[in-house]
Amino acid sequence: MSILFVNILANPLEQFLILPIFSFSLFGLNLFITNTILVLLFIIFCFFLLNQSLLNIKKNDNYLIPSNIQICFELLYKGVQSIVTENIKFQTNFLFFPLIFALFIFILFLNLIGMIPYSFTVTSHLSATLILSLTLFFGIQIISIKLHKLHFFSSFFPSGTSIFLGFLLVPIEIISFIFKPISLSIRLFANMMAGHTLLKVIAGFGWSLMNNSSGLLSVAQIVPTIILVCLFALESAVGIIQAFVFCVLICIYLNDSIILH
Repeated sequence: MSILFVNILANPLEQFLILPIFSFSLFGLNLFITNTILVLLFIIFCFFLLNQSLLNIKKNDNYLIPSNIQICFELLYKGVQSIVTENIKFQTNFLFFPLIFALFIFILFLNLIGMIPYSFTVTSHLSATLILSLTLFFGIQIISIKLHKLHFFSSFFPSGTSIFLGFLLVPIEIISFIFKPISLSIRLFANMMAGHTLLKVIAGFGWSLMNNSSGLLSVAQIVPTIILVCLFALESAVGIIQAFVFCVLICIYLNDSIILH
């Protein structure tokens, strides 16, 4: 464990490595269980325990008295509810609230679990955020095509546009359409990777200063420690904000695909 800690401090980017834990063969294919999969399984297990604890609370006669955890979840519930109602402008927007709320909690867990030492931040990998964004984006387009059939393609040709101007606007709309999930994934990936890298760099600097200094110089390690605490609080806030931003953009894409602006 000490060797791993020294390696992480020496190279802060090692925390973002996808490492195979063990492998197995299935139908002639070599499959690997990586640290990314283990973190996702751990989060799913936490969701299961949380669901069981909420069911046990409801069986109690005093469940109407909210606990601190219940108050936190109610605040998150109201925050996500306001996102759905403000950004999805059709009457049946409540049908998508369970999806958006589950998505928010899932991304929030993925962002914040990386703040734990020796843990792994799944959202700091572009491959993970890109797969998540593409899955949601294609799902939204399937809903739109099912509702509007061939009229779905009218979203690439704004109403009131002349044919000659359409030759310019249609390629721009198509390029914008393609880059929506890409920009969504890059935004989440870049923010999480940059913040966690900065935390590790400051932590490594403080560790080196503590081990290689003596006398009054050793007191200087208080400065990176204070900075690290502030950055820890800032990065936690960034993780919450990025989960909100991701859900807001998904709601906007969903609204545009169903109403066909």
